[in-house]
Amino acid sequence: MLTTRYVTGSPSWIDLGTPDIDAAAAFYTGLFGWTFRPGGPEVGGYGTFQAAGKTIAGGMTVPAEQSGPAWNVYFQTPDADATAKAVEQGGGSITFQPVDVMELGRSAYFRDPAGVGFSAWQPRQMNGMEAAGEQNTLSWVELYTPDVQAATAFYHTVFGWETSEVPFPGGTYTTVNPSGAGPDSMFGGVVPIDSDPLEAEAGPYWMPYYEVADADAIAAKAQELGGQVRMAPVDMADVGRFAKLADPHGARFAIIKSATPTS
Repeated sequence: MLTTRYVTGSPSWIDLGTPDIDAAAAFYTGLFGWTFRPGGPEVGGYGTFQAAGKTIAGGMTVPAEQSGPAWNVYFQTPDADATAKAVEQGGGSITFQPVDVMELGRSAYFRDPAGVGFSAWQPRQMNGMEAAGEQNTLSWVELYTPDVQAATAFYHTVFGWETSEVPFPGGTYTTVNPSGAGPDSMFGGVVPIDSDPLEAEAGPYWMPYYEVADADAIAAKAQELGGQVRMAPVDMADVGRFAKLADPHGARFAIIKSATPTS
């Protein structure tokens, strides 16, 4: 599960690109109880979301002709420029070259060999999210991809990720964790997109999961606020109850009420 003990390769930030950040902020405020702090012209209008007073995500208006609405995951790196080289060597591409974000850190935006967007964050004054794995914050990330083996090989090259196979009814689930940290530090999974008709239709992407107190109530609230329930809440043994949603502009995400640990 995610924590704020960030190491190389761990998710450390997430942000939303949307055609209307004010409307999107109203949706997520109503859904999760977040607050939104708009950014000024010096940061291009980039604002931040807070949960319980802690900064947990970013967001900004992105014109539809530039990019579709989506959540973007950032993974920590000690050197964004070296990560950019590794992305290209691994068969990915650079969408935005590494750039300094004031004194906060250095970031870059990439696409993996399957065309899935993701970012890297080299921290300076800002390590990343101030809360993770807590209620109404990011708790898991999941990659839907046409080739699990190729994807895990790519991200191993870029971030050093290690994988584990976790059995579940009907098959296995590929989990990922930072190099040398072991399966107990897993923060995400990799899923063959063809195994899920819902995702196969929408296309490969990184899907964020947000921890919630009641998955059914949040799913219902999302519909009330103009969002979409892409998959109704379901239970998975020893994992929890989760649902797949989309905000009113179409940005996809999931919610989960994690199972209480037995130990």
